Amino acid sequence: MVKIAMSSDNHIDVNHLDAAETLSQQLAYLLENQFDYYLIAGDLFNDFQKSLAFVRSMNQQANGKLKVYFIAGNHDMVNGTDYPTLQTPIDPVYLHQKVIDIPDTNYRIIGNNGWYDYTFGRDFDPKPLKAYIQWRNAYWIDGGITGLGDDLAMMQTILNQVYTQFLAARAAQKKIIFITHFVPRAEYIFYSLDRPYWNMVNPLLGSQHLGALIEAFQIEHVMFGHLHVRHKPRLIHNTTYYSAPVGYGLKRMHEWVGKDFMTEWQQTLQIIKI
Repeated sequence: MVKIAMSSDNHIDVNHLDAAETLSQQLAYLLENQFDYYLIAGDLFNDFQKSLAFVRSMNQQANGKLKVYFIAGNHDMVNGTDYPTLQTPIDPVYLHQKVIDIPDTNYRIIGNNGWYDYTFGRDFDPKPLKAYIQWRNAYWIDGGITGLGDDLAMMQTILNQVYTQFLAARAAQKKIIFITHFVPRAEYIFYSLDRPYWNMVNPLLGSQHLGALIEAFQIEHVMFGHLHVRHKPRLIHNTTYYSAPVGYGLKRMHEWVGKDFMTEWQQTLQIIKI
């Protein structure tokens, strides 16, 4: 049996955690519970280089007993890199546009950071695309990401990448565990008639087209983050979706059940056994 642990939105710096101590505690738990893989669906730090260093160090300290991979969330993207660089291989532990075949199984892990194309917003509260972009650049953290191009073109590139990866996995008769950061299904989007702020955020959360692609290929397992709302694993059209971000444990924005990060992380850890 292979045990896979998955987490997202740890926000180690925003949560004012000691990175070395957090790494040590997480690694000890993962090894004690005999996990073989640990997959991180973005938003470790507000700096890609810190996220990369964290995952590299965890792999080194695991000494082959655990394999750790991550993709970049929008928070990881705002410092220490730019968007074009994030589309390059960078490092073996960086899973974007990569595939990992799990030995002695017919499972393949596929990673892609993802992006958005405003399809979660325009049908509900239609505005010119320019208005969403202006709001993003003024009020949303993504406005600080350098090297962005046209959002719709960027998302189409991602869809093309994922389609190619899914097609190759089908040809190889592999079952897929897909990990991304941005939201792939409208079922997870919250709409509100009296909270217009959320209706401006929604277009920046992901893409309905990615969900349609996942459905078309009948992907078995999908992990994503981004939304700081916890869900139990959910079966939608033969795909099990996992999304239980750790989120913020701050005075001004306390999304945890308790006050202890490690307890929150353990309770939100998503697990697949194959």
